[in-house]
Amino acid sequence: MPTLQSDSSQPPLPDIHRAREMAESFGVDAERYDRTRPPYPDAMVERIVAAMPGAEVLDVGCGTGIEARQFQAAGCTVLGVEPDPRMAEVARRRGLDVEVATFESWDPAGRTFDAVIAGTAWHWVDPVAGAVRAAEVLRPRGRLAVFWHVFQPPRALEEASAATFKRVVPDSPINLHVRGGAGETRSAWELYQPILTKAADGIRGTGAFSDPERGRFDWERDYTRDEWLDQLPTTGALTRLPPDKLAEVLEGVGAAIDELGGRFTMSYTTGVVTAERVAGD
Repeated sequence: MPTLQSDSSQPPLPDIHRAREMAESFGVDAERYDRTRPPYPDAMVERIVAAMPGAEVLDVGCGTGIEARQFQAAGCTVLGVEPDPRMAEVARRRGLDVEVATFESWDPAGRTFDAVIAGTAWHWVDPVAGAVRAAEVLRPRGRLAVFWHVFQPPRALEEASAATFKRVVPDSPINLHVRGGAGETRSAWELYQPILTKAADGIRGTGAFSDPERGRFDWERDYTRDEWLDQLPTTGALTRLPPDKLAEVLEGVGAAIDELGGRFTMSYTTGVVTAERVAGD
């Protein structure tokens, strides 16, 4: 996921969950989303499952069920909560039980779970109300685990993508130049820390969890030009673009990939914030 621009007129990082139009725009092409978005590291799934007291999982912002299917394959029973009915319908066709609601407004109807997870979705949840709701539906020693993909393209592709995006969509709250402005050398992982910190602070503030822990899983994936251009429109920055603007972005990014020989290796870090529900009220 790209980073948010710090000088944007859109909701700042603590309030990005209020940008509901963007949050619920991914279903514009839910089949593409499901086809192109990468799954999460198996080692991460295994570690979360190993820390759970049982096998019942609630997936918040489950989308089309990408991570839910991974937890199902690991032996879990998964219920999804998803605000976009278009995404929920694809998830159902893939075998997931889904209830359509935002997590904050969802009615658990007395149900409790061994884990609450969220894959690249917790930033769309109120960090305080979401953590409180998670505590309410978790059994003692249940696990809250929220995680994100952070991607680091080759520098040449990063710079060309940022230039194209700035030219075509200059007022977007999303910054595709993940390392920031000219002269900055921080990695995408470093720039992503405020999102993880906000999640950890919300969890810690409930007083219902152990102190949140952070983890990271590094991996790589090779993309052809067509594969990356197929995934790129699922990015929140592009889901609402008019077709002519989207075509202009894809043309610019495609040209940059052509300069790299028509394919490239993307470096990914999957970051995790996790905590255990402590006994209490």
